[in-house]
Amino acid sequence: MRDTSHVPHLRRRRPPFRQLWPDLALGLIAALGLPPFGIWAATPIALSLLLWRLCRAQPAAAFWHALAAGFGWFALSMHWIVEPFLVEPEIYGWMAPFALFLMALGGALFWALPVWVAARLAPTWRSQAVAIAILLVLSDWLRGWIFTGLPWALTGHVWIGTPVAQAAAWIGAIGLSTLTMTIAVLPVVLRRPAGSSFPGLLPGIAASIALVVGFWAFGLNRLAEPLPADTTTQLRIVQPNAEQHLKWDPDWSGTFFRRLLDLSAQPGRRDLVIWPETAVNFLLEDADEVLPIMSQAAGAKLIFGIQRRDGSRYYNSLVTLDRAGAVTEIYDKFHLVPFGEYIPWGDAMAKIGITAFAAQAGMGYSAGPGPRVITSDVAPAYQPLICYEAIFPQHLRATESRPGWLLQSTNDAWFGKFSGPYQHLAQARLRSIESGLPLVRAANTGISAVIDPHGEIRDSLGLGEIDKIDAPLPGALPPTFWITWGNAPILSFLLIALAAALILPRRRA
Repeated sequence: MRDTSHVPHLRRRRPPFRQLWPDLALGLIAALGLPPFGIWAATPIALSLLLWRLCRAQPAAAFWHALAAGFGWFALSMHWIVEPFLVEPEIYGWMAPFALFLMALGGALFWALPVWVAARLAPTWRSQAVAIAILLVLSDWLRGWIFTGLPWALTGHVWIGTPVAQAAAWIGAIGLSTLTMTIAVLPVVLRRPAGSSFPGLLPGIAASIALVVGFWAFGLNRLAEPLPADTTTQLRIVQPNAEQHLKWDPDWSGTFFRRLLDLSAQPGRRDLVIWPETAVNFLLEDADEVLPIMSQAAGAKLIFGIQRRDGSRYYNSLVTLDRAGAVTEIYDKFHLVPFGEYIPWGDAMAKIGITAFAAQAGMGYSAGPGPRVITSDVAPAYQPLICYEAIFPQHLRATESRPGWLLQSTNDAWFGKFSGPYQHLAQARLRSIESGLPLVRAANTGISAVIDPHGEIRDSLGLGEIDKIDAPLPGALPPTFWITWGNAPILSFLLIALAAALILPRRRA
């Protein structure tokens, strides 16, 4: 039997909604650790208080408390989801609140279901707290894969921008989530009863602080290590600031195109010029007369985002031009945004005559073949990532050879101007730390950046700026532990710890 003698008021049914407000508030407070707020300490403190509430509840009640907290976490961290619907508010604006509600509720289920499972299986309140912490980390990992994946707003992302993030070179993003939940659970499970040598929360709080200090010191030490010398490749990254509601307007498209040309043609040495995702509003197949003009303005090799057509299929692509304006490389985005860039199972429905959602009938984008490393005669080989692809760390380990750098071409105008672009940039920084590779980011409206292998921003252009970055390409570090082994070590540790938390208390009993 589960030991419940310490709990005077176990909740056996769904609690009244008035009792869920504290959980919602804790979820909102925890989300303040993510960009753009960056109050990292708020996350483990709020999660620790939440774990204390959850480990005292029966499964049904724990589910609802976790659902409320998860709703708060995802509602604040991902409220940028309304921005695409506000590009044309007169048409789509009415959908915005429904999109936010459903996104937050769907994300909250990734908290509530693991908590319910832990409450069902754990034999003691301490083991329940530990199991909840572990299962929430595994839920973070699962979100990167299930339903094509959305590893956004992980609990480990709160460390990006602090020295602690350097641990990702060893343990990855999921390892950082493990660290967050460990710091949160220690004050709960190490709580001592009155009359002991160190009563109350002091032992757990001290252990959590020691853990933060240890990882902080590790990060500072790694940041102090010298980086490789910059390469000889000189980059020019162009940011035209084509606002999304004007980007496809015929009256504005010429203005944005001239910005791209003018910024590319400004004096200064450059070996490679980079434009953002869908930088131009015409198809590659219709651009034969324009490509030489683009190449001449660049005065160097040019990589730019464009849409292309192949028969009845359309692709979101990155294209490379040589100095004569000839196409030398085409990379097609392969990890598409469901319902944003394609409709799931659309091609399958076409087989039974329903073609309104089929990518093969031009209804959305078709997916490219997968991750690639592209060689170049003016720069080290690179791995292209178009927008959303950069939030998936697994893609960094999916190529046959290791690149010398990462290139993210993105259109963050879809994310608004508050939290979305900063969170997207933060995840790009994490990819550099995990891989030990520099990452170059060309963003339509910002934030364009050059990021070194430690995830530090060398140079950047803010939101709404019309400008360019001229910078050398940073050198790469040797392969990191994480890039070699991936998440296997940390997942193995979590599963062993989960088994111990669920089995050992039963054996003692």
